[in-house]
Amino acid sequence: MKSKETQYKITDWLPTTVKEAQLRGWNELDVVLFSGDAYVDHPAFGTAVIGRIIEAEGLRVAIVPQPNWRDDLRDFKKFGRPRLFFAVTAGVMDSMVNHYTVRKRLRHNDAYTPGGVRGFRPDYPTIVYSKILKDLFPDVPVVIGGVEASLRRLVHYDYWQYRLRQSILIDSEADLLIYGMGEQPLRELLRLLKKGVPFRSLKTLRQTAFVLNATQPLTKVKKWTTLELASFETCVKDKKAFARNFKFIEKESNALEPATILVQKTGDKKVVVNPPFPVMSEKEIDYIYDLPYTRLPHPRYKKRGPIPAYEMIRHSINMHRGCFGGCSFCTISAHQGKFIASRSKESILKEAQAITQMPDFKGYISDIGGPSANMYKMQGTDLEICKQCKRASCIFPSICFNLNIDHRPMIEIYQEVSKIPGVKKAFVSSGIRYDLLITDQKERDEKFGLSAYLEQIVLHHVSGRLKVAPEHTSDHVLRIMRKPSFKLFYRFKKKFDEINRKNGLKQQLIPYFISSHPGSTLEDMAELAAITKELGFHLEQVQDFTPTPMTVATVIYYSGYHPYTLQKVYTAHTIEEKTDQNRFFFWYKKENRGWIKKQLSRFKRQDLIEKLLKK
Repeated sequence: MKSKETQYKITDWLPTTVKEAQLRGWNELDVVLFSGDAYVDHPAFGTAVIGRIIEAEGLRVAIVPQPNWRDDLRDFKKFGRPRLFFAVTAGVMDSMVNHYTVRKRLRHNDAYTPGGVRGFRPDYPTIVYSKILKDLFPDVPVVIGGVEASLRRLVHYDYWQYRLRQSILIDSEADLLIYGMGEQPLRELLRLLKKGVPFRSLKTLRQTAFVLNATQPLTKVKKWTTLELASFETCVKDKKAFARNFKFIEKESNALEPATILVQKTGDKKVVVNPPFPVMSEKEIDYIYDLPYTRLPHPRYKKRGPIPAYEMIRHSINMHRGCFGGCSFCTISAHQGKFIASRSKESILKEAQAITQMPDFKGYISDIGGPSANMYKMQGTDLEICKQCKRASCIFPSICFNLNIDHRPMIEIYQEVSKIPGVKKAFVSSGIRYDLLITDQKERDEKFGLSAYLEQIVLHHVSGRLKVAPEHTSDHVLRIMRKPSFKLFYRFKKKFDEINRKNGLKQQLIPYFISSHPGSTLEDMAELAAITKELGFHLEQVQDFTPTPMTVATVIYYSGYHPYTLQKVYTAHTIEEKTDQNRFFFWYKKENRGWIKKQLSRFKRQDLIEKLLKK
């Protein structure tokens, strides 16, 4: 990272135009990367990471951010034919989540576009971009990746079309799909192509998927096994078969030493998903974050306004990847993996120092965190035990006896970052798994620094509000969510309040809750409202369950069956049902009082009427 006084040149960013490529002396490109997001050269943006990896491998790469797919397709033609392949990503988010609310209404803005302006990417850009490229350059391989491709690699339910869709590989006509966090398979792909290995022969590369004719045999790999899933046609006819599939998909993605090829037929074709790479080492993940990012949006956007997503994370630090929580509604483990990949302390401190040199830095690091803030460096004490385990969560229904939950390495990093000259305060804004911090054993508390961690956070890294996510209060809904009993929240709140009281602070807990999750009824929501009212919360951080591909909850939503038990589970489906559940969050609004009284009278719950409506 350059100093505040240093001016960047246009060649400090990866080229986005032919002229920028020529300024680097490039007249031919090895890879052209198309993205649904604006180009922000920052490690929190996947397009930048992929581009920088290709550059670091000594190859010539250009980025085409948010190409125009509605004109004469000049954006797709401007760089011509790359020597190796085209790469395509929809961006940091699934495009349908980016475009539409849970009520299927168009969102007013796009956080990954300058000025937050919507309309600069199509629905399903992975499919749209890839098909355009295959039409224009049919003999050039197309590699797709990113969240949209990753979570749609097999037959999946699409909430916005209310139907099952076949693998995005088939719809996009792409040649190869890289799923998950794609740095490892990308580097291996580039290494093989540089050695002269033909693209069409890349059938044993980990963490990739591709399409074969249904009768074509698989390339054998020593110690790899094959599991055939129910076909697309079978899943369309039989929702229970679709639900059953997911159990195998999730279990295989949770293996510490993955070695199972998943195969799924669609008509006269089959999608082959090779097993993922093992979790990244510290050295590997440090390498990614130490690449020469400018940490800034490309200068082409100067007159178009700020990019909201960048504004939110520009002074933040990601300490680790992955999440072993296994929440039923969350896609993090499906994309990033269950096992934690942590950066070294040295790499994190180096990034913190780089942030202090940014021209707009005012002394506040907005977040030192990760998918869940307090999972840094955590893994099994005995990895031999982990090798035999494929459970989706290491902390539900209880914390695994083999899990090392030592919070002291995080305390040390927080303290050292806070001492860096120029840092006034370093916040922890990522959500905290409070169930990791609650124990009855004093020895365990001290050994893993649990109370010490919470005190460090509350006293030094909270801007008046601490985010946590109990998600619901009903035990039977929480079991489906793979979340702990709400009783733990009471205990956590008590500890939080005690720290505040002892230190003369008046900080708030901000709990997140979800309505309409599979298993949740109107009566469950009424009880949630009553419980949270008694605790003094006027809920703000609430959401309606949004079915997204590759989660247990979405499988239940579509099929009606839990994939692990194949038992039926009630789920609110219609917009009216979902709206009704959400209304209980806002019991304090006058316009909801009459409706709430009517519903609770129907349930014969006079007790809840008194709790919710009494002043």
